[in-house]
Amino acid sequence: MDTSNQKISPFLEKISQFNFDKFYTPGNRVICHICMWAFFSMLLFFNYFLELKIPFKSSLLLTGRGTINNMAVFYLFFYVVVPRIFKSKVWGIVFILLCIPASIYVWMIINHLQLSALYKLGIDIQEGPLKGVISRNATQTYGEILSYKAVFGNATLVIYSFSPPFFVKILFDISRLFSRTIHLQKQTSDLQLQNLNIEKDFLKAQLNPHFLFNTLNNLYGLVVKKDPSAPDAIINISDLMAYTLYESNTEKVLVQKELDFIQNYFYLERMRYTLDKDITLDISVEDNIDHIQIAPLLCFTFIENAFKYGLKSTGNNFLKISINIVNNIFYFAIENDKENNAVKKTSLGGIGVKNVEKRLNLIYPNNHEIVIEDREFSFFVSLSINLA
Repeated sequence: MDTSNQKISPFLEKISQFNFDKFYTPGNRVICHICMWAFFSMLLFFNYFLELKIPFKSSLLLTGRGTINNMAVFYLFFYVVVPRIFKSKVWGIVFILLCIPASIYVWMIINHLQLSALYKLGIDIQEGPLKGVISRNATQTYGEILSYKAVFGNATLVIYSFSPPFFVKILFDISRLFSRTIHLQKQTSDLQLQNLNIEKDFLKAQLNPHFLFNTLNNLYGLVVKKDPSAPDAIINISDLMAYTLYESNTEKVLVQKELDFIQNYFYLERMRYTLDKDITLDISVEDNIDHIQIAPLLCFTFIENAFKYGLKSTGNNFLKISINIVNNIFYFAIENDKENNAVKKTSLGGIGVKNVEKRLNLIYPNNHEIVIEDREFSFFVSLSINLA
């Protein structure tokens, strides 16, 4: 079974479908940043005011101080340091790890500068569990503030303080990158499918010359002999050409139309051989396939190759085609004799077979299985597709 494309969760599927670049304009970017800081500031304020029972004005003061600290570290890290770090592909991860303790130092320095400014203005916390916190910190020296004991003692609190906006930023950038990657993959898949459709049209064009030449010769013989099957042959040719020229240009067609095409093609190719040849087509389908669709001309290459390279051995000539549709599963199998000295790559390779395999991978990822075997006395191909 093909496993080239893996399914993603519905949540990631929704993210991949969202156009971040179209949404994240400069104006929307400013609004998003304002909303993010307002949200985290509100949570910090509620922590001071409701949990620690600090008065409203003091809670507001501490919230502003903490938000400024976090904003300084956030913008310095993501918009100044990171762009320069990743210019070095080798040392980028190492520098990122070193930036974690550096961010703690920056946070504590900015915090000390703010508390010192408030202390000089005569502002302090007068009550609550953080009473006198401004004066205590403002009177400390930079040596005391940045000592390893102070840094390690406050590391958890500091990281806890600025980690929420960091997490949001990283999550947003990952989602944005994921969406862009999926979008590019889809564009690539669409381009590949477009190229394969061009190849499919080329194969359809190949159908016309040699096939029509042989068929018209046989049809001429039927007309000369006034064979009653001649009108049916003409109708089959008309249906065949209408299908290849018009109806098979879409990505998928109704299964019944594809089966009709295979029957018409088989009938016209069968005309070139005598009745004693063991050439059979067996089609078995469910009662209702009216709404089931399939990619067109997936089986055509194998049937064409079988008639082109098969039925030439000196022993038992045979060509057998079997098609079954059960529970929305399309089963196709074909086997034909071969000459003892037949070249393997003649029927197993070529543009047509590779085109079919590529189309299957793009249109039916994880929903098909194909087996191509060059056996001792025959070529064998089996294909199953989940059409649900």
